[in-house]
Amino acid sequence: MTIRINNIVLGLDDDIEVVKKRVSKKLKVSIDEIENFKIIKESLDARNKNNIKFTYAVEVNHKNEKKIVDKLHDNNVKIDDTKYDPDVEPGNEKLNSRPVVVGLGPSGLFAALMLAEKGYRPLVIERGEDVDKRTETVKRFWDKGELNLESNVQFGEGGAGSFSDGKLTTRIKDKRCDYVLEQLVDAGAPSEIIYEAKPHVGTDILKDVVKNIRKKIIALGGEVMFSSKLEYINGKDGKIKSIVVNGNEIPCEALVLALGHSSRDTYEMLKEIGIFMEPKAFAVGVRIEHPQEMINISQYGKYHNHPRLKAADYKLTYQSKDLNRGVYSFCMCPGGVVVAASSEENRLVSNGMSYHARDLENANSALVVTVSPEDFEGNDVLRGMEFQRHYESLAFKLGGSNYNAPVQLLGDFLNDRKSTKLGAVNPSYKPGFELVDMRGCLPNYVVEAIKEGIGNFDKKIQGYGRADAVLTGIETRTSAPVRITRNENLESISMHGLYPAGEGAGFAGGIISAAVDGIKVAERIIGKYKLINS
Repeated sequence: MTIRINNIVLGLDDDIEVVKKRVSKKLKVSIDEIENFKIIKESLDARNKNNIKFTYAVEVNHKNEKKIVDKLHDNNVKIDDTKYDPDVEPGNEKLNSRPVVVGLGPSGLFAALMLAEKGYRPLVIERGEDVDKRTETVKRFWDKGELNLESNVQFGEGGAGSFSDGKLTTRIKDKRCDYVLEQLVDAGAPSEIIYEAKPHVGTDILKDVVKNIRKKIIALGGEVMFSSKLEYINGKDGKIKSIVVNGNEIPCEALVLALGHSSRDTYEMLKEIGIFMEPKAFAVGVRIEHPQEMINISQYGKYHNHPRLKAADYKLTYQSKDLNRGVYSFCMCPGGVVVAASSEENRLVSNGMSYHARDLENANSALVVTVSPEDFEGNDVLRGMEFQRHYESLAFKLGGSNYNAPVQLLGDFLNDRKSTKLGAVNPSYKPGFELVDMRGCLPNYVVEAIKEGIGNFDKKIQGYGRADAVLTGIETRTSAPVRITRNENLESISMHGLYPAGEGAGFAGGIISAAVDGIKVAERIIGKYKLINS
């Protein structure tokens, strides 16, 4: 039990130590009486650019906690006893083989960690390479256009998040989020992610973090197999019996399927064996790049160079009434780069990435438009996936059929003309780019919706609609094109013992929410089965 104090406001030039003094004054106790002082949230309020402020929430202990809170009658001072307790009691059903986790992205990583911590010694199957080898493989693709279909920006240790901004924001309200952040810090992430309102790790640090969590899983009795692809799931009487990995059959009664949103061949296998899935909405569009300094000035005004302020970000949304579609920024990467993120031959995908320092020249973000199953031709459950493939193929050809990206200046995009030269903003995408008319790889309604959205966003961020801003195609992997339907026990409704989890299963939308979903699934397995040999 702790006391939580909200809404402690500091000016831009106030020292962080002022927070503790404000807490002391608020609680009407001396600083010496405060125990275990901990900042749990720091948020930036830059709405008034002439008076930028930080707002804090903190937790403290005191020998008379309840008495202090009851006496104050202050809505900003409360008793907090909502901590996540991962003490799940093992169930009663016999488990003849250890649980298997497929995929070592955030969902699989945290499912495996929870299972390992509780003594279940999971076997983890990852089709891609470990993060060190994977980094070398991805670099070859970015430098030379040599794509490895099994280990790339989408597949491998850490999942797609390993080559991203490492953003840890989430809209879900779940006590497990704190547990995830604490585990990330224990594994080497910066301690400030615990309390920052918009925490991020950065791809350079995140790689070591996921490696350290993997090592912890192994130290707790788990096993991790890289370059090991799930090829088939065998079931009998509605229950999972075994899996086939690299041609070898492995007994399995409990399978966490944390496949990731780009495992298209796995979706095809699931369809083949009759696993129920539903098509779902996602979004497609482009990456847009501006000078980071321009974003800083727009967001922070005269304080844009203040040492307390980091590279500015933004989040923009717009609803087109004429087209009845949402247009929004997604996965915004301050001071980052646009990266090649393909995972299939002759198909081009872009994504965004930032290092922890976020100190590169450009800001980039996805600029995407919602699409729904009604936009996809046919009745196949995987028609959304084929929709993605179609436009990725067009983007590959438009870029020159060599994994160079199609690029267009925003002014040309708005005026429906092919770009012929760059302005002051240089594309950051590697291995290269081709100046084009982006209509060649996007549906017309996506183009028109983005145009409409740009007009709105330019009113919110000064210079957003500048003519030499760079658009890079194509962004298609915003979320999974299907949802693998689960029952109340988080198992597939088609096969007992199969636990779809995370973003690829359609139940998450980022690193934290995927990790939390993996933990939830692991809890269900623990709560159902006895420990092996217990």
